Amino acid sequence: MTVSPSYARWPALGRERLAKHVTLASRVTILTSLAVGLTLAVAGVAVYVTLRVELESSLDNSLIERARATADTPLLQTALDRDIPTQFVTASDVRLAVLSPLGTARGERQLIDELSAAELAVARGTRAQSLRTVFIDGDRSRLVAVPQPGGTALVLAQSMEPTYKSLERLAVVAWTVGLAGVLLAGFAGWGVATNGLRPVRRLTLAAEHVARTDELTPITTAGTGTDELARLTAAFNTMLASLAASRRRQIQLVADAGHELRTPLTSLRTNLELLAQAEEHGGLPDDARVELLADVHGQIDELSTLVGDLVELAREEPLAQDPAAVDLVDVVEAAVVRVRRRAGGVRIETELSQWLVVGEPTLLERAITNLLDNAVKWSPPDGMVQVRLAGGVLTVRDHGPGIAAADLPHVFDRFYRSPEARSLSGSGLGLAIVRRTADRHGGRAVASNAADGGAVFTLELPGSGVH
Repeated sequence: MTVSPSYARWPALGRERLAKHVTLASRVTILTSLAVGLTLAVAGVAVYVTLRVELESSLDNSLIERARATADTPLLQTALDRDIPTQFVTASDVRLAVLSPLGTARGERQLIDELSAAELAVARGTRAQSLRTVFIDGDRSRLVAVPQPGGTALVLAQSMEPTYKSLERLAVVAWTVGLAGVLLAGFAGWGVATNGLRPVRRLTLAAEHVARTDELTPITTAGTGTDELARLTAAFNTMLASLAASRRRQIQLVADAGHELRTPLTSLRTNLELLAQAEEHGGLPDDARVELLADVHGQIDELSTLVGDLVELAREEPLAQDPAAVDLVDVVEAAVVRVRRRAGGVRIETELSQWLVVGEPTLLERAITNLLDNAVKWSPPDGMVQVRLAGGVLTVRDHGPGIAAADLPHVFDRFYRSPEARSLSGSGLGLAIVRRTADRHGGRAVASNAADGGAVFTLELPGSGVH
């Protein structure tokens, strides 16, 4: 028979739909009830089977002992000869018969009808005893045959119905207790799941509140526990704090960018309006026109640099998935060549030893270029910038005025410019890009002052030397 794919898929689809509509608390309750029910069922079956075996074994031993004791009683033969009821010899719940080696038997007719070759073998002496289960008048009974003096076999049969009725009552009690246990386990599981998942519901409500209102308010942690739910709450609060910090940085970046962009845009607009008004009145002199256009080009370059720096600082993604192994010497030399073209009379001396870094060459070159441009900007006209690379530590030192103590903690902040730097060119983003590059490559950037004057910037990057 061929089963259609849709028919074959319906159990899996049913499980998926059930999983979507059943809450976690309900699943915990169901699993708890099933576990307890299975445990009670296994325990009940084990107790029932063990008790049944023990009762049957005890009944067999008692019946065999009674048969042997009765076989040694001289009253048995007298009772049979005089047709005295055998209940006077044995208990009232025991049936009795005597079987000869020839197959003839005396005793209760219902018992004689159930005799077989097993009992005949005992009468003939080929078996020590026999023990089996028979049905007499519809009752299940245990039948035992033992030899007795005179070459015959004594056969006793005792009903097992009282024993099995006791076992049936035990089974009813066990099922009742098991059902009650499952119900109690279900209620207990529901209570535990409801109380235990309360922090999860709080997290869910908090996440929904964040998605609905964009409010990043951390939730309170119940107690000082260190269990998984407490750690989950702490991790959620940490995530909210990170999101809030990222939002604050974005807002601050937009605000600072708007402030920094306003100045070059205003100047550019003023120059263009001046040029347009001059064209309406016959135009500017050639010298003034060239100077104005040069000023416009400079402002455009400044604006382009500022926008590029802003784009770089706004990036939140980590390093590229497949970063390349870069020789930092090549990156430093490329940056030095670029800065020397615009350094004027400032000399740049290098002392470099090879160091391999896994990262983004373009980002590294831009950061090193920013360090060199900063050193050149603060150097005297005929000054010198010293660049040294050893053991993964790049040091850039100038011989300028150095960094004021009040400015030293803030030199890597976005848009931070000291009072002395506000009259110079720059956006206040170059050193921020340096720190950002160090962080993205697992390193660090440090600013300090040299003992004999000048600023010292250190860029430490993890990597390995070249052998």
